[in-house]
Formats: sequence, C-alpha cells, structure tokens
Amino acid sequence: MTLAAIPSPTHAVWQIGPVPIRAYALCIILGIILAGVVTEVRLRQRGAHKWAILDIAVWAVPFGIIGARIYHVITSPGAYFGEGGNPLEAFEVWKGGLGIWGAVAGGAVGALFAARQLGMPLTVVADALAPGLPLAQAVGRLGNWFNNELYGRATTLPWGLEVHEMDSAGRPTLVDGEPVLRPGLYQPTFLYELIWNVIVAGLVVALDRKFKFGKGRAFALYVMGYTAGRFFVEMLRDDTATHIAGVRINVFVAAIVFVGALIYFLRVRGPREYLVPVGADAPVPAPRAAGDISTVDVSAKQSSAAAVPSAYQVVTEEQFRAYQETGTVPEGDDSTVAKVESDGESDADDATADEDGQDSDATAAGAGGRADDR
Repeated sequence: MTLAAIPSPTHAVWQIGPVPIRAYALCIILGIILAGVVTEVRLRQRGAHKWAILDIAVWAVPFGIIGARIYHVITSPGAYFGEGGNPLEAFEVWKGGLGIWGAVAGGAVGALFAARQLGMPLTVVADALAPGLPLAQAVGRLGNWFNNELYGRATTLPWGLEVHEMDSAGRPTLVDGEPVLRPGLYQPTFLYELIWNVIVAGLVVALDRKFKFGKGRAFALYVMGYTAGRFFVEMLRDDTATHIAGVRINVFVAAIVFVGALIYFLRVRGPREYLVPVGADAPVPAPRAAGDISTVDVSAKQSSAAAVPSAYQVVTEEQFRAYQETGTVPEGDDSTVAKVESDGESDADDATADEDGQDSDATAAGAGGRADDR
C-alpha cells in the first residue's frame, strides 16, 4: 500500500474546438515570459532602454527553438534517419523533442545578432539573463509533469512519482474508462531539476549582488550551477536516450559544459558593465537639483524615436551613477562605444567585439508537445 506519492496529471492536452492547447506549450510560454520580465528589469538597471528584452527576444527565442530541435535530432537520429524513421518528422517540432543545450546555443546566436543591432555587448545581455533562464527552465519542467515524462528510475521513496501511460498526443491510455498507471513509483526527476533551477537562480542573484559580476561571469555562474545539478539528475533517469559507453550523452554534455563555464569564470575578469546611450538620438535624464524641483522641466517629453538609442557607451558603475545624477555622458574613447550603422548592422570596436566573443547567453525553448532528451 502506497502511503505517499506524487500524483501525475491524466491530461496534457485540452481541445478547444479544432485547436489543441498543450500544457507543455503553456509552461514554455510562461517560462519565456518570466525570463523576459526578470531580464528586462536587470537590463534597465544596467542602463538599457525600455523593453530592450523584446528586441532581443524576437531574435533569441526563434533561434533557441531551432537550436533546441537541432540538438534533439542530432542526439536522437534513429527516430528520424534510422530504420522505420521519417526524416520529415525532424521538422515537426509540435510533436516534442527539444534539447536545452541546443536552446541555449541557438538563443546565444540570436541574442548576439540582437545585441549587435542594439549596440550593446552580448555579455551585458547574458549577465542580465542569468537568473531568468533557470526560472524559465523551472516552469518548463512542469510541462514534463503534465506529459508524464522525463521521470527517473523506480523508487520506494515516499515522494515517488505516479506515472500514467500516455500516447504521443498527450492523452492517457484508458481501460474501462480509467487512466492506466505504470506499476510502482518513479524518481520525480522533473521536480528535482525544477527545485535545483530555482536554487540556481537565487544563487546567481545573491552572488551577483555581492560581487557584481561582469563580462558574462554571472551567466557562467548559472551555467556551472545548472550543469552540476543536471549531471546528477541525468544519473537518475533511465528513459530512452542516446548512450556513449553505457552513459547517457547528456551526462557527458553536462560535464563538458561545466568545465568550459568554470574555465571562463576563472579566466575572465572585469567589473559589471553599465550602458550609457550616446549619439544625437540618445535620451538623457534630466539633471537632479537637490531640493529645487523647479529646475526639472516636467513638460519636456522625449520622442518615441529617441527612446531607443543607436549606440551605447560601456561605463563603470561610478560613471553610470554620475550620469544618472547629472545627465552628462562620461568622457570616453571609441573603444568604449558600440555604434549601430544606418543599415542595422553593428560596428562594434575591438573591446566590444572581444566581449561578444565570450561565452554567454540567453534563450528559451519553444512551445511543443512532448519533451524528449531535454
């Protein structure tokens, strides 16, 4: 007799007329929104224009979905190119199969394009995203719970997970009108990873607040934290996956990515980067006059065109605070300014290009059906 267990939903898809509403898709969308809100707040704190995250997401999200799908297909080729496989199904993202590793890599490429267009270093975007991404992943894992998937080995633990037999469309197998449960209980690996992702997000926020990481180091900290937890979660799973020498491929990927992030974190140094808009179209804060509100022209409103500057100057925290107080752009040379040409392409100088070349970035997986090998 089971005294305690975690139940699983019996439905992962709701039909509204001809439109299927998938729980996993909703979780992914909510995760993207949550990551966007967190990143937007952190970008504004660093001097970016309002709603910069929308300009970034329009590139990063589609590239993230494409990257996530490519990673899944590459690491699970048999389902598409093996015996009985259909190569055209590799394009059917709505049936599931998205890999977080590909999502991060693809999102990074998209964010790079966006950052160049906006004239800001990619490292600023990556550090702003660092706590939002694991929160998005945490919400996304709830989709796996709805799908009754990505669970671990059988267990006798009181928090073991009940798992229903589900078809590829997200519907339960029924016998006499009742959903069929798999025998026994299983490790709720989706829950372990969900909790760990929330812890990682809190860790990044706390350490970043204390040490004020720059140059993409906050993002590297997220990568180290996430991959450390993912390494152990993967060891508890025994669902279908590609193996190398009897070990799940994601175990190797987690270990390799962790080492790469650790090397980056230890080798790269630099203070937190702040942004000051420059150029003729740059919005400038009104100088603050102590105790004399009459010196501030509250009737002056900036045009919508000036809300998005065509260039940013990378400054220190002290310079940024002084800019907020006085409205005077700090003196700097060309090496601290990222310019955007009229054709939309970024003409970043060597320093900014060096920052863009560092490992960092944003992404989110897409909205699909079931999740395989994520």
